[in-house]
Order: sequence, then C-alpha cells, then structure tokens
Amino acid sequence: MVNVLFVCLGNICRSPTAHGVFRHLVRTEGLAETIHTDCAGTGAWHIGEPPDSRAQAAARRRGINLSDLRARQTRSRDFVDYDYILAMDRRNHDDLLALAPKGRDGRLHLFLDFAPKLGCAEVPDPYYGGDAGFERVLDMVETASLGLLDHIRRIHDL
Repeated sequence: MVNVLFVCLGNICRSPTAHGVFRHLVRTEGLAETIHTDCAGTGAWHIGEPPDSRAQAAARRRGINLSDLRARQTRSRDFVDYDYILAMDRRNHDDLLALAPKGRDGRLHLFLDFAPKLGCAEVPDPYYGGDAGFERVLDMVETASLGLLDHIRRIHDL
C-alpha cells in the first residue's frame, strides 16, 4: 500500500480538492486497493468541517465528490503513516518540515513538483477569491495528480 497525504493550511480548499481529484484518478485507474489517500491542514481552525462549498461545487462540476471529506490537523505521526506528504505551498511545507520527526522529512514534497510544466511551485489559496480561483486550483491539481500517479507507478512498480 502506498499512502499519500495532501496538506494545506485549513484543509477545506486545496488539500481536499487534491485528495478528491487524486482519489478519483486512482479509482479510475483501478489502483484503489494499492494507493490510499488522505488530506490534512497545518492549522486547526476547521477540524471536523467539510470542504468549502465552492471547492465542492467546482469539483462536482468535474464529476468529483468531496462531500465525505472532513478537515483534520497534521500530526508528526503522519510522517510515519504516509509515504508521500504533499504540501500545497512553501509556508505549509516549512511548517510540516518543522513537525517532521528526525529522518522522516524525505517524504515531504511540494505537490507541484510533480507538475513541472506548470512553471510554478505553489497551489494558490482560492479561499478569499471567486469561483475562478477554485477552477484554477482544480486545473493545477489535475495536472499534478497525473504527474504524481506516474511517479508512484514508476517508483513502486504499479
């Protein structure tokens, strides 16, 4: 089993979107028994809440359901439980790096490292913007998800 964790700040916009998109891709490719996905936030403000309604609506328009997801906060144990911890931006990457137990930080990546053709390193936070921001995030996440799945297949011989 390959375990993948997507992380943003509050775990209501970017990371649940990435979780939902990647989970959908994994299921479509018949790898749901091999790849497990989850998401979390470095902040504690939204623990137990569903994804932002705008994130859910944007994902739903693309046939992806986020309604079952609930926010949780990251914990140091995640660096033991997950093979890939994917930060949406540098701030969360740095916060996660500070949380990582010694010797476990090799599991941590910026998510967009798996989408070099996008030419940017961070998934922008759409929370304070309009619907177009959520669509842009979905576009970026879909591209990075394809790159991540390709990477996992190569590294883990799937």
